[in-house]
Amino acid sequence: MNNISLLIGRILLAHIFLLAGINKITAYSGTQAYMEAMGVDGILLPFVIALEIAGAVAIIIGWQTRWAAYALALFTLLAAFLFHFNLAEQMQTILFMKNLAIIGGFLLLVAAGPGQFSVDAKRQR
Repeated sequence: MNNISLLIGRILLAHIFLLAGINKITAYSGTQAYMEAMGVDGILLPFVIALEIAGAVAIIIGWQTRWAAYALALFTLLAAFLFHFNLAEQMQTILFMKNLAIIGGFLLLVAAGPGQFSVDAKRQR
């Protein structure tokens, strides 16, 4: 049961980043403009896309899971403060808190590891 929960948890936690990365590709110019409006250099967008997609896939399949979870946790922390730290606005506060909850999920994954149903577990055998 624990290994199934870890697998489902990995998928649910990572899928938002996989979809976000793909959406950034399909809405590249709009995403770049939004980043720049928030004071973040748009030249970083390819790195953001790569991190979101590669990190999500790594977590879903359970490959280098702890490193990927840690990287996405740091990324999510940066995103929370750069894009959602307007606590005077209710929606931004909710998004900020959502990011903190996601960070918590990633840190639990760092601590627990990916479980039996993962590439990491198969490589250890």
